[in-house]
Amino acid sequence: MEPDTVIVNGAPRPLAAAAHTTALDWLRGQGLTGAKEGCAEGECGACTVLLARPGADTPTEWTALNSCLLPAAALDGQEVVTAEGLGSPEALHPVQHEMAVRGGSQCGYCTPGFVCSMAAEYYRPDRVQLNGSNGFDEHALSGNLCRCTGYRPILDAARALGHPGLDDSLAARRHQPPPPPPRAQRGLQEVLRLLADEPDALVTAGCTDTGVEANLRGARPALLVPVDRVPELRELRATPEYVEVGAALTLSEIERRLGGAVPLLEQVLPQFASRPIRNAATIGGNLATASPIGDLAPALLALDATVVLVSLDGDREVPLTAYFTGYRQTVRRPGELVRAVRIPLPLARTTAFHKIAKRRFDDISSVAVGFALDIEDGVVARAAIGLGGVAATPVRATATEAALTGQPWTDETVRAAAAVLATEGTPMDDHRASAAYRSAMLGQSLHRLHAEVVA
Repeated sequence: MEPDTVIVNGAPRPLAAAAHTTALDWLRGQGLTGAKEGCAEGECGACTVLLARPGADTPTEWTALNSCLLPAAALDGQEVVTAEGLGSPEALHPVQHEMAVRGGSQCGYCTPGFVCSMAAEYYRPDRVQLNGSNGFDEHALSGNLCRCTGYRPILDAARALGHPGLDDSLAARRHQPPPPPPRAQRGLQEVLRLLADEPDALVTAGCTDTGVEANLRGARPALLVPVDRVPELRELRATPEYVEVGAALTLSEIERRLGGAVPLLEQVLPQFASRPIRNAATIGGNLATASPIGDLAPALLALDATVVLVSLDGDREVPLTAYFTGYRQTVRRPGELVRAVRIPLPLARTTAFHKIAKRRFDDISSVAVGFALDIEDGVVARAAIGLGGVAATPVRATATEAALTGQPWTDETVRAAAAVLATEGTPMDDHRASAAYRSAMLGQSLHRLHAEVVA
């Protein structure tokens, strides 16, 4: 494919867009107006499109992404399918047909986004029929909001879907190689040299944070350096000492490739935002932004994880407990990049993640707690507890850990330790929760863990 070209609905188009133009705006400028802007921050899903991305079970997978967050420049050399490319009024795609005949669309504003999220799940290679179900994961629609139709007919449409036929060209495309990485992302050393020369450049991966800053706050960085397709940042490997997760792996990729090997992360990831966000957001980006309310950091703190930073001088490994230095600040130096996260082995035998939020899914935590305990013969041999939402940075609940370690795992111990946990951090009042509520939820989370483990 020629440079600065993108395949849209099967046909090449020249990619010419002004700096900071979103993929959504570029597509709409091409006359593809099905995808729309609803929230401009990846919450509503009206902008959802499909991108061909490297797959786990097939070489290529059709992946649902929020085009309002994605820079148009990221489409260089890539393949995109919009709702218009799935079918036509004369020949509806199976997803479109089911939405139509089951009343899944009323005003229609959100419908193209729902259709694209449904299509991504429709084409998921490992979707199998079980116990009379078509295997459709309804959480694939967790990032799409409907204001007028209601979700019952939309779910009816999803539950009625069959499987792609042999003549389905989009299904066949999955068995071909994925598009190559954009030219700017083909080697880690090239990226590091660029960062050494331009220390003020902003590194981006899935743009789930930088896209919001650009859309809602008008941020216009002078230089963006995308790293989401750099091969050296997309490795996942296990050794006898640790599991290493590449910084540019998306949360969806991590979820599938780990396959439950790290049970605490298996609990966290389904509660992290929505599927289209997890299809873009990366573990490296989540830690690089250093948000005190991110869901991954409390779990990784409980797992005693370390962060591998890389520069032209090589790697250096930093314990996550020493990584955060202040509100959205870290020890990362100019020219350094998060290369990977290491989770030491063996893992604690008792783990849990508690997310306290106004909505169970697709919401920002008021409080997040990650637990990792080893309980031997009824005694807590080791305890690690990570907290989010209660301080300027994610923190370890060290006083509570000390109160638990060496003590019997009993109601009396838990009551005493829960009182300590309620005092950890420096919670504040904001629009999500009061400081008193946050403190109360910390204490309750330990009681909940005890009830779950005892049961």
